[in-house]
Amino acid sequence: MSEKLRVNFAGVTFENPVTTASGTFGSGMEYSDFVDLEKLGAVTTKGVANVPWPGNPTPRIAETHGGMLNAIGLQNPGIDTFIHRDLAFLHEKNARIIVNVCGRSMEDYVDVVERLAEENVDLLEINISCPNVKAGGIAFGQKPEMAEEITKAVKRAARQPVIMKLSPNVTDITEMARAVEAGGADGVSLINTLTGMKIDVNRRCFALANQTGGMSGPCVKPVAVRMVYQVAHAVKIPVLGMGGIQNTEDALEFLMAGATMVAVGTANFFNPCATSQIIDGLEEYAERERLNNITDIVGCV
Repeated sequence: MSEKLRVNFAGVTFENPVTTASGTFGSGMEYSDFVDLEKLGAVTTKGVANVPWPGNPTPRIAETHGGMLNAIGLQNPGIDTFIHRDLAFLHEKNARIIVNVCGRSMEDYVDVVERLAEENVDLLEINISCPNVKAGGIAFGQKPEMAEEITKAVKRAARQPVIMKLSPNVTDITEMARAVEAGGADGVSLINTLTGMKIDVNRRCFALANQTGGMSGPCVKPVAVRMVYQVAHAVKIPVLGMGGIQNTEDALEFLMAGATMVAVGTANFFNPCATSQIIDGLEEYAERERLNNITDIVGCV
């Protein structure tokens, strides 16, 4: 692979700027027959908590025009199984690793981060779209002071650089980005899913048992690009951009808007080879445009 794609994110060097979006790639096991995991910039794992989570009742996925809704509920096997099974598998495949962490309280997050302190992991991505049970179910990422507080707590416990994953379901995304930067975040990733709803008109009921779900896919891309652009201009820490990326052109939009790395999510469900194809496309683009490095175009607009 060309050195033209090599990037530095939060002090960590990756061979290319393409990773996977948490929750859309498992821990790579399901995709290893289609994608060389070592070729990816990194694999971002499905969210992991300090104890197993069963997730939401079914149905919990619904198609929409240009995307999908999911209300999986962050189902995961818990940190013990994750370390022994998922991390071991990724190390076998020589993959670079970004672990997504979820929790229902400050203590939950810190517990997972402490457990990962001695593990061979490149970055931690903290999902602050989780509902804080101690604050009446308000998501950690919807109040700046709460986002800053949890960032500080995680940073005190973390040995790896910390990326805070921002929710788009806020009035001002830049306010949230500045809050986590003030809390010591080494980077930010965005956007997480937009809250949506679908009604089954034939059955006269909600399409999802949870009523609402997270909307992702091509339909959210213009919102995601706008928010990445805003955040890249609001903070000094690097941005990992995601939201509706299907192909090389989509990835280039995010890079030009200010993202240093990009994550491919929903596209994995209908094209398991999407990540690999985007890496090839970025390499061809860098050669064609005679770039010294792909970072030459980061924030160029």
